[in-house]
Amino acid sequence: MDKNDKVIGLREKFEAHKNPVPLHRAVSVVIFDPKGEKMLIHQRASEKKTWPGYWTNATCTHPNPEESYKEAASRRLYEEMGFRTPLTEIFRFIYNARFDKTWGEHELDVVFVGKYKGSVKPNKDEVSDYKWIAVPELWEDVLENPDKYTPWFKIILSKLKLTA
Repeated sequence: MDKNDKVIGLREKFEAHKNPVPLHRAVSVVIFDPKGEKMLIHQRASEKKTWPGYWTNATCTHPNPEESYKEAASRRLYEEMGFRTPLTEIFRFIYNARFDKTWGEHELDVVFVGKYKGSVKPNKDEVSDYKWIAVPELWEDVLENPDKYTPWFKIILSKLKLTA
């Protein structure tokens, strides 16, 4: 895709993440508890090619061909965390991050937010751990331990203007 979100070709997921990484579409979902005091975050499974073991937002993915960003967000939230909730798009941004000599990211990330109260049933192939964390505590930990968190999640937190 180009910087104006016009599709100019398709690649297999892993090919789209090899350096040099072409710009491609992505979706991130941020989930708060009903009061907006806690955020659901998860630790990426150790088998992930990029940022294994890092903490990040509730879920992230790439839209399938012919799938809208919102459809992708809803699909992946259910596949990865085992629940559904209404989602609203809140912003978009482009970022580029290198993981290692082989893998990286270069994405137009469309961010959705939702609220949820209920059980979480994470997909163990995708998620090694998860937790609900108070926003001030999360922000404090991100500032003290930035290397524990994915690059896109830190950008999202900054754009949400969440503070300790």
